[in-house]
Amino acid sequence: MKIAFSPCPNDTFVFHAWVHGLVPGAPELDVLYADIDITNGLAAGSGGPEVMKISYAALPWVLRDYALLPCGGALGRGCGPLVLSNGSADPASLSGKRVAVPSERSTAYLLFRLWAAQQIPGGVGEIVVMPFHEIMPAVRDGKIDAGLVIHEARFTYPSYGLSLLADLGSWWESDTGLPIPLGAIIAKRSMDPEAVAGWIRSSVEYAWAHPEASQAYVLQHAQEMSPEVAKAHIDLYVNSFTGDLGEDGYGAVEALLGRAAKEGLVPEFDLKLLRA
Repeated sequence: MKIAFSPCPNDTFVFHAWVHGLVPGAPELDVLYADIDITNGLAAGSGGPEVMKISYAALPWVLRDYALLPCGGALGRGCGPLVLSNGSADPASLSGKRVAVPSERSTAYLLFRLWAAQQIPGGVGEIVVMPFHEIMPAVRDGKIDAGLVIHEARFTYPSYGLSLLADLGSWWESDTGLPIPLGAIIAKRSMDPEAVAGWIRSSVEYAWAHPEASQAYVLQHAQEMSPEVAKAHIDLYVNSFTGDLGEDGYGAVEALLGRAAKEGLVPEFDLKLLRA
């Protein structure tokens, strides 16, 4: 079975057991390690892997062919994207400025656009898509006015001398009372999504029961991240919602995509497809 997910610690931690044949009855995996912008594109095209980690923001484009699985993804509290600058900490300073984002089909981007509509008079100027790992250096070096960052950047941005303009997770939680939907796990509807969800849940449960078993695998793919940062990353993004979305999880996804559709940021779609 072909699967695509990122090399980030939360994904490698979650899928370690399945990748290494430790989930009884699960098929062998052919893994593509790819950043979220790549997997979003694969899901929207034809011939993509049977199982993928994509952004929740990309779901409206793919729900006809893929089902959202209730486990394995990244959704939580206190783990939202950050808006960083190399100077001012005033959101209004971004009016008409250039902002780098890792993807235009990401939860981070949707949150940024919804936040900017409230906080930045006249809106931002140019949106520049660039690989995640290039954003903080570009902001530091003045090549871009601000950057939208995710994942371990929450722990490492001070080392670049950058200022925090906004924690979009905190904004979303205070505005809605809901957790933040970040990365979704999807499976082709032509398969048996329930069976896939069962294998993923078993992989998650193995990871929680044997946290040390995946350490070498996680660090192998963690792009020179220290063990301490990798553990902090896992602790933040692998939580109860990874085991099961539940009503709060589904409610958060519906709220985000419902708002985004009203703002014209994603296509209109039947929200019932998120649970089908």
